[in-house]
Amino acid sequence: MRSVESILKSIEKKKQDYTQYNFAIIEGFALNTFFDLAQEFSVIEDLYNLCVSIPKGFFQLDSCLYLIDSKTNQFHLSASTDPSAEINTPMPAEFVPKETPYNIDNKLLLTIKGKEMLMEQLPFDTTGNVIAFLTIYPASGINERQTLFFHKYANRIGFNMHDRFIVKKNIEHLRFIRSLVADIEHNIIVPNMIFKLYLRGMKSRITKNLEIERLLTTYSENETCDEACLKNLLAELIEVNQGLTTEFENIDKHYKNTTLFLETLLRRSHFDKGHLTLRTKSCKMKDDVIMPQLDNYKARIKEMGIEIIDNIQPEKDSEIITVVDIGLMAQVYANLFSNALKYTYEITTDEGEKKKYLSISREILKDYFGPNKDGIKYNFFSSGTNINEEERKLIYQEGFRGSNISNRPGSGHGLTFIKNTIEIHGGVVGYEPLKYGNNFFFILPK
Repeated sequence: MRSVESILKSIEKKKQDYTQYNFAIIEGFALNTFFDLAQEFSVIEDLYNLCVSIPKGFFQLDSCLYLIDSKTNQFHLSASTDPSAEINTPMPAEFVPKETPYNIDNKLLLTIKGKEMLMEQLPFDTTGNVIAFLTIYPASGINERQTLFFHKYANRIGFNMHDRFIVKKNIEHLRFIRSLVADIEHNIIVPNMIFKLYLRGMKSRITKNLEIERLLTTYSENETCDEACLKNLLAELIEVNQGLTTEFENIDKHYKNTTLFLETLLRRSHFDKGHLTLRTKSCKMKDDVIMPQLDNYKARIKEMGIEIIDNIQPEKDSEIITVVDIGLMAQVYANLFSNALKYTYEITTDEGEKKKYLSISREILKDYFGPNKDGIKYNFFSSGTNINEEERKLIYQEGFRGSNISNRPGSGHGLTFIKNTIEIHGGVVGYEPLKYGNNFFFILPK
């Protein structure tokens, strides 16, 4: 921490610098206006427009602001006083960073840098701390003193923008953590309650075993158990042990699934990056993702009287997906099967047959993602009433629940998780109203 004396020396140095700069009164007004309005504007895009508006409003000079894109690390147009300029167009290749302003094509080009000591906190990587470029034109009427002013102005933009980037990143990070907590609750804590059911079943069978043990002890001491009695006890013991084996297998299966989900959602990289991160692995979607989740839900699905129709043919070697995070994709299907339990309803076919069913299928979409870039569409259909047309665009939004769900419990988070997971895999999600129900689908690159 710097002492008051040290800060006072810095203030004195700045006073001398500004005396040497000899900025005009209007230039001082321009800086003050930028500082004041930058504090008032809460939307970062307003700050971008403010950066180009100061030269226009005070000096009748046009301006363009090129910002680094956090996804591509390339610079694109973010604001301009030219109403015909196309936002997001790439910055001209001849614009290169320099320590001092320079003229190019009658434009004054200024390199905008962030705070050197805090660069690691920004949500993107850049070279030489450069985060933006500002052009002011026409440069022919800008003298040496004004060039110095705009150089200092660009510095102020950089510091202010850097702070905004960090604030935006932190807000997004907190929003993601809240979403991740919801994922953990939705995909782990709530389903984990089934452990209690399995343990209750195991406890009842252990109690029965203890009763058989007590009877055998009594009969042994009194020598009152004949062959028929022993056979009956043996039959009961076999039945109980078969039940215990089944409960153990259920618990083991549920433990492995819960462990997979915990290891997937509690990755340190999620918290460090502020978004879901992928750990991809070569797998077959049906064998490694879909069927294990179907096995977890199959008994409860049948208890609800829901027929399961599997239309996915055995996968061929050429259809192996190599860019899938098994843990995240498993939770996608866990959410779909969980929703099917709550929202699958009986329908009457044209032939008068009453059916209540879900169906899984897959199809190849030729060149869906571009030439020679096929997509694989995974369909999840459940019978029931179609979602209202006005609600179909909202179903993947956080917290949204359709009007066709009656009073069924739910958080409105499952489909949002699916959307986020599919999109970070480079895919898309969608919904289709079909004749007898609703088809939720996603498309992944093959």
